Amino acid sequence: MLHKLDLESQNLHGSFKKDYKPILTVESGDSIQLKTPDIQWGYSIAKNEERVVFESREKEDKLGHPMIGPIAVNNAKAGMVLEVRLNEIVPGWYGRNWAGGIKNWQNEKLGISNTERLQVDWDLNSTTMTGSCQIGKNKFHVGLSPFMGLMGVAPKEPGTHPTPPPRYCGGNIDCKELVRGSSLFLPISVDGALFSIGDGHALQGDGESSGTAIECPMDQVDFTLIVHDDIELNMPRANTPAGWVTFGFSEDLNEATAIALDEMVQLIQQFFDINKVEATALASVAVDLRITQVVNGVKGVHAILPHGTIR
Repeated sequence: MLHKLDLESQNLHGSFKKDYKPILTVESGDSIQLKTPDIQWGYSIAKNEERVVFESREKEDKLGHPMIGPIAVNNAKAGMVLEVRLNEIVPGWYGRNWAGGIKNWQNEKLGISNTERLQVDWDLNSTTMTGSCQIGKNKFHVGLSPFMGLMGVAPKEPGTHPTPPPRYCGGNIDCKELVRGSSLFLPISVDGALFSIGDGHALQGDGESSGTAIECPMDQVDFTLIVHDDIELNMPRANTPAGWVTFGFSEDLNEATAIALDEMVQLIQQFFDINKVEATALASVAVDLRITQVVNGVKGVHAILPHGTIR
C-alpha cells in the first residue's frame, strides 16, 4: 500500500522519544510519499510562492531538525531490523548553507569563528539536477546528489533525545552515499520501530566541513519500510549504489573509525565465510574509510565496500 503524508505541523517533530505517538501505522512492505521542510522548518513550492514556516507538534524546549514522523510498522519488534528503501528523492527549488561566524572546533582551527556568518543561497533545478549560487562577483555551479541526512528509529533509552548526534538506531547520519536506490538497515529498539525522516541535503561533501550541506526542502521523498526478523544488527548498515556501507559514531574520531571498520570486517566475514583476520586483510585492500561528518558533536565514519571489488 502507498501512503501519502501532508506537510503540516501535526506531522512534524524535532526530537526523538520512544513515547511519541505515531502519526501513521503501516504494514511491512508499505511505501510512504511525503515532502520535508528545509532546516529552518520552512517550505516554498516555487519562487513566486510564499515560504510557510511550520512548528513541532511536540513543543520541545530546544528545537532540533524538523522530522516527519514517527511512523510505526505493525509487527516490528525490538531486536528486529527495519529496512528503509529509498525509491525517490526530489529536492525543492532552493537551498542554503552557512560558514563561519560561530564558535565550534573547526571554525576555531580555521580562524573564522569571529567572522561574519556567511549564508549562501542556492538555486536548485531538480530536472537537470544542478545548483548554482553567487558568492561575491563569482557564480558557481554544482551537480546535485540529493539524500536525506536524518533517518532513524526511536532509541530505547527513556527521555527526550536531541536530533544532532547520530546513534546506534540511526538519526542524523549525514552520509552522502544514502541516495535514491539505497537501502538503510536500522536496528529496531522499540516495538513499532517509530521511524522518522528529515534534513534534506541537495549536495554534501564528506565531513560536512562548515557544519551544513546545501540544506533544502524535498518536494518528494518516496520510501518503503520493510521489517526483517532474520537479520541481527547493533549499528546501521546500508546497501547503496556505491557499495555496502557500515557506520561508526563517537566523539572520538579514532573510535568512530574502529567501529565502522569492525562492522565492515564482520560483514565481509558473513559474505565470504572467513575469519576476522582474513576479513581484515581483504578490507585493507578493498574498503574505503571516509569521514561522514565531524560537526554533530558525535563524529561519523563510514566504511564502503564497493560492489564487485571482491569476488
